[in-house]
Amino acid sequence: MAPNTLALEILTPKEKNRLRKPMVEKLRRDRINSSIEQLKVLLEKEFQRHQPNSKLEKADILEMTVSYLKYSQSDFTYQDYSEGYSWCLKEALQFLSLHSANMETQTKLLCHFQRSQVAAKDSNSSATSCFSHQAPAKQAVLKPSSSLWRPW
Repeated sequence: MAPNTLALEILTPKEKNRLRKPMVEKLRRDRINSSIEQLKVLLEKEFQRHQPNSKLEKADILEMTVSYLKYSQSDFTYQDYSEGYSWCLKEALQFLSLHSANMETQTKLLCHFQRSQVAAKDSNSSATSCFSHQAPAKQAVLKPSSSLWRPW
């Protein structure tokens, strides 16, 4: 071992870099291959569904991973939006019922809110009935057991 370390000390920095470069490149390729293999294992079911009997190349694995992540991200984004919208609609219903707004005004607002939500989900579809899904919730919210005290 001593002769090798002595030989490295004699080399110029340029020669050291030339010797080190292939080792660093091999480590980099090993990391990339390891990560691709981990992706393949994580998304194995998805790969089997699209290409059940084929050997996947690295590029295929990366492309399918990107498309899977894009697809799942768009689902979560809409789900978060929908949950927030539903919460807001519930709050609006509660506010309208507690502040004895005109029933016609409540109906128009709720119809508008539902159409907006449907339009956000699918720009090609339209709401056919305004209270098809909200009727039971509306009935419950419109009959509060006691009015809410507010300090203002």
